[in-house]
Amino acid sequence: MLKLPPQVEAFLRQPNAAVIASVRPDGFPMTVATWYDWDDGRVLVNMHAKRARLEWMRLNPKVSLTIFDGDWYRHVSLYGKVVAIEEDGDLVDIDRLAVRYTGKPFRNRKAHRVSAWIDPMGWHGWDPSGNLSSPGVSAS
Repeated sequence: MLKLPPQVEAFLRQPNAAVIASVRPDGFPMTVATWYDWDDGRVLVNMHAKRARLEWMRLNPKVSLTIFDGDWYRHVSLYGKVVAIEEDGDLVDIDRLAVRYTGKPFRNRKAHRVSAWIDPMGWHGWDPSGNLSSPGVSAS
């Protein structure tokens, strides 16, 4: 499991904006905004079962996620592998994410949702104060 500084873990526990990248079959990366949750060293994401990125994750589990708190210059980027893809038939995971971001359960109760669990393998962080910066990275 990837060991992160406490301040980075605290940042990841917040409902910050995030963008996930997966690799398309033609080798090009594709990014999309996403809800996420940090859960004891792993990342949870959830998507509709018909999303192309779900198939891309099945074909190539390498992904990255950049999390920022509204300030583009304060961010943490993780890279890792999708280690589990699970049906979210009872909408438990998407409700968890929706409540985290909106305060309410997911509104489409008939949606076919799927969760992906990501094990981070590395990270990079930066912010002007240096609080989220990777070791050896300075704000100057």
